[in-house]
Amino acid sequence: MMHTYKYPVVLTVAGFDGSGGAGIQADINTISALGCYATSVLTALPVQNTTGVKAVHLIPAAVVKQQLETVLEDIRPDAIKIGMIPDEAVLMVICNVLRAYADIPIIYDPVMVASSGDHLMQKETISAMIRELFPLIALVTPNLDEAAVLTNTKVNSISEMEIAGRRITDMGCPSVLLKGGHLPSGQLTSVLFNADQSRQLFHTERIDTDNTHGTGCTLSAAIAAFIARGEGLNFAVESGIAYVHQAILHGKDVHTGKGRGPLNHFFGPLKLIKKKV
Repeated sequence: MMHTYKYPVVLTVAGFDGSGGAGIQADINTISALGCYATSVLTALPVQNTTGVKAVHLIPAAVVKQQLETVLEDIRPDAIKIGMIPDEAVLMVICNVLRAYADIPIIYDPVMVASSGDHLMQKETISAMIRELFPLIALVTPNLDEAAVLTNTKVNSISEMEIAGRRITDMGCPSVLLKGGHLPSGQLTSVLFNADQSRQLFHTERIDTDNTHGTGCTLSAAIAAFIARGEGLNFAVESGIAYVHQAILHGKDVHTGKGRGPLNHFFGPLKLIKKKV
């Protein structure tokens, strides 16, 4: 008897990184390393390298819409990761298209501030993001700088993370993973907040390295990959954090570029997973 198989598919909707460490390139690397099949839609063309963002060139919303519809009508993903959304027009296109795919879990990394400190989202887009996109997603993964922008308050400690996380869930997100990578401590703490008021803390040891370019992109893509493989949200978050920690650890002493180097996404790659249909 002949069996039919399918790959676990993750669609990444994100911006470009010519240096390969972040954005859609990091997403594809991560999804592939975790045994899933990556499809992609490009939302913007930042001109950047490991030292920072030089410019951001917008892709017309109609082109983003055409990409989305063309990919989705052919290859249905098991999970979707959304990264950089440069303006409100692109945001609305993404929301309008994805409303027809409400059963597919969406992981959203709100790429507002790059590791270099560069702002990547127009201010007028943020309120529309909260209003239109937050109700569609399963999880949002802001870092402390992005949480501060969303809540209009400083977020520099675990106690302030507790306040900010609850405020963001109140904005309509079922779950929020608040990443503590910018905390000034030897131990990194991230907190997962769920709509039922439960929360879970994740602790990892800080690794002494500047090679952290694309950590946020990598984490959200990893969570989406584990969900596409059939894992529950809490386990996917825990596994995603562990994957990122190992990717940083295995790339900590490698020099790539003149600034913040990339992670080692392929420290232990899996073969592409085949599931019976």
